[in-house]
Amino acid sequence: MLRRRVLQHRLSTPSMPDPAAGRLARLGRVLISEESVYGLILVSGMIVVSNSLTGTSANALLTVVVTVIVFFAAHVYAGTIAGLARTHRGDLRASFSAAIHHSEGMLLVSVVPLVILLLGVSRVIDDELAIWTALVVDTVILGLLGWFAVARWDGRFWVRLTSALITAAFGGILIMLKSLIHH
Repeated sequence: MLRRRVLQHRLSTPSMPDPAAGRLARLGRVLISEESVYGLILVSGMIVVSNSLTGTSANALLTVVVTVIVFFAAHVYAGTIAGLARTHRGDLRASFSAAIHHSEGMLLVSVVPLVILLLGVSRVIDDELAIWTALVVDTVILGLLGWFAVARWDGRFWVRLTSALITAAFGGILIMLKSLIHH
């Protein structure tokens, strides 16, 4: 009887929000965004293009870092201007902050391929292996993003799988381009 009352009390008492769960939910929202998908496609494309020039992971790393920063800045600028135009209030700080939060997925998803390329630069792994691994990992992450994005609105396995395959296909196409350009 006492157990039942304690359990009822716990269920009826609002629990304190878990900060870790909140951060994890926010991370999920950032990752499952068009900016994240776009960012990974951009990173993969830059790896392919940079590899056709010199073929080193250092060149790929530099190309990806510079490109992601420039595109992120362009997205933030465009988002800030659009936010100002949309609200008609001229709150530059709020518009800028919203634009950064909206575009941060582009930066976040580039971390994993950049770390892989850095392993090639530091000679932990071979240059070519670092470049190929970064492309394959990008493709896998694209597939996962496609899976989880659709999982938010449809729980059917085949719908999720189709989304994952279509999203990963963008990475697959870039891998095929790399094969054609490099060989």
